Amino acid sequence: MTGSFANSTLSPALRQAADGVDVPEDPWPGFARRERRHQRTRLIRAALAAAVGVALVGVQTNVVPLPGWAPGIAVAATPTALLDGPPRGALAGDRAWLDTLRARIDADPPVRIDAPVGAWKVGDRDRIRLIYGSDLPGHRVALVAVPLRFGLLTRQALVWYVGPAGAGADQMRSGGYSEGTDDPVLTLMQVHPDRAGFAVAVGPAESTVTISGDPRYTSKGTLEYQDVARADGAGVGFAVLPPEALPHEPVVRVSRGDRVLFQGGLGGGPYAGLDPSGPEMDALLTDARRPTRGTPLDDANLRTFVHTALQNSRLPAVGTTLRLRWSSREHGQAAALLTVQPAGGGVIAYALHGDDRTGWWTDLRLLLPAEGVEQRPIGWRVRTEDGTRPPTGEVRVIAPPDAARVTVTVGGAPSATVALDASNAGTTRVPPDQPATITAYSGAGAVLGITPLPPVETDRDAGGLPGDGPATRVTG
Repeated sequence: MTGSFANSTLSPALRQAADGVDVPEDPWPGFARRERRHQRTRLIRAALAAAVGVALVGVQTNVVPLPGWAPGIAVAATPTALLDGPPRGALAGDRAWLDTLRARIDADPPVRIDAPVGAWKVGDRDRIRLIYGSDLPGHRVALVAVPLRFGLLTRQALVWYVGPAGAGADQMRSGGYSEGTDDPVLTLMQVHPDRAGFAVAVGPAESTVTISGDPRYTSKGTLEYQDVARADGAGVGFAVLPPEALPHEPVVRVSRGDRVLFQGGLGGGPYAGLDPSGPEMDALLTDARRPTRGTPLDDANLRTFVHTALQNSRLPAVGTTLRLRWSSREHGQAAALLTVQPAGGGVIAYALHGDDRTGWWTDLRLLLPAEGVEQRPIGWRVRTEDGTRPPTGEVRVIAPPDAARVTVTVGGAPSATVALDASNAGTTRVPPDQPATITAYSGAGAVLGITPLPPVETDRDAGGLPGDGPATRVTG
């Protein structure tokens, strides 16, 4: 009785209380729905990534073509001084000729550029630009900027095209190319055995281009160029070359006002050069083999040093006077100071060291006035064994034969005496960034000669001739 009454009394109350309790919904169905949505999103993303990856591989290997106008990643420097300038030469306004040339440039460009897979291809042909085009005596020459593409990578190639004078675009043939260079000049030289050749150099607009023939070293210690270049518009020079090998490599110089933008050998050859074992060299070395101050040089090293000096100065063996002023050993290698002088000209001092094992190195090139050269002390900064730059603070000094004392003066500091050995050679120290002068005195204390210690040559200086810059001459 009691239990039945309790159940009948409590059940409605319990049901009412239970209905008032907020029981949460089962979470599993919601989790399952979200997980399925996430899985679909991941699958879609993975499929898209795979498709993009396949496309990129196809593009990068040139299997899938990419429009020429599409942006790319530049991977090599280009000579912007040339690319940013206007087209030059008589062909600059011949649009039909250039359009024909654009059309005939192969899909595989006439350049050899390494690629890991596939090959570089010509990009947007509408972007093929004429940098320079003109008729030289007997030849038509054009320098063209060709955009290249290797998948997403891009670069510019500057390609020379050469043909007979007045040639149509279909007659032009590739004559060389350059890419990935910061030099503000492009050069081309062609020499033919049966007809005149040519050399052409294209620099930035508003620059002056010279091409030197044989140099002239004046008795006052200055260098005069025989400029064989003719101007062909702004920043372009060309020269007509004889139908035989040149004796030496011509030097191209590009400048704007007093500033030298580029200076270096023209390249292209061939050059007759100088036979180091020929009869002209044998005759030149006869006087040099006489006893000299210091340790005597063997014939092989002497011949190498003289040959290097003549090649660098572009002087012939015939008519040149050679003096071996000192020889010894540096870093266990042969070392020498010698001078060469053309008839009636200035004197060029060369300090060299080296051997067959490490090669030969030029430590000094210095053009001096002919007057009083025998009384001048000569000094140079000693380089390391392998000739690397910059040199140490060590300075080698060679006194003239009649000198009793030599001093070195660094900046405004008091002069210091250089101790000389039996060969009248000595060593002192001058900080690499400090100027100095070397003075030789006679036994009575009179000044015999004064010579500045030359500054260190830069790599750009080394491309010119002795006397072409302050590092290689004493005359201002």
